[in-house]
Amino acid sequence: MTRFLLLALGALVLRPALSPAQTTLTHALPGTTWTDRTRVLPDELRRLPVGLTLWHSPNPNYPEPNPAVPGGYVWKHRTAVRAETADLQVVTCGSYIWYSAAGWQTNLHQTPAEFTELFSCPGGRLKKGVTYTFKRNYRYAATAKSLYGGDALWFIIAKDAQGRLYKGYGLIETEAEPQASK
Repeated sequence: MTRFLLLALGALVLRPALSPAQTTLTHALPGTTWTDRTRVLPDELRRLPVGLTLWHSPNPNYPEPNPAVPGGYVWKHRTAVRAETADLQVVTCGSYIWYSAAGWQTNLHQTPAEFTELFSCPGGRLKKGVTYTFKRNYRYAATAKSLYGGDALWFIIAKDAQGRLYKGYGLIETEAEPQASK
């Protein structure tokens, strides 16, 4: 969490000057991800109440040799989510990545059908208090030269029976070097 806050503060210091109109923008424009550099979250996630808990394990995450690809690497982790406020229906999910001074960049978006399959969650319906897990949420590198660190902000947006939207998000720190032996 400390690293995330330091990155966010660094982004504030290094951000380009914004006009008053840009500093109050709260919703994504076509082709934009993170227009208000004075705020930590990408536009899509701002102003939605938190109603889900989302986390990654292990975190931070280190690459390890991939036995299926000689010379390759894999970051092995899982992502879990739990609805906290009510039973919820998944609307969208995905992640943003931060691997350069550009800040948050769109990484991927998944449909409710993709979420259903990946998280073993029938119909994309999150039952309150039940944990759903994407067990093999892995990242791969073909060679040691292609290893790079960065953080990913995974998110899920879901709605309740009245149509109110909620978010859940969790940061995973992905390191560039294998973990030193203990």
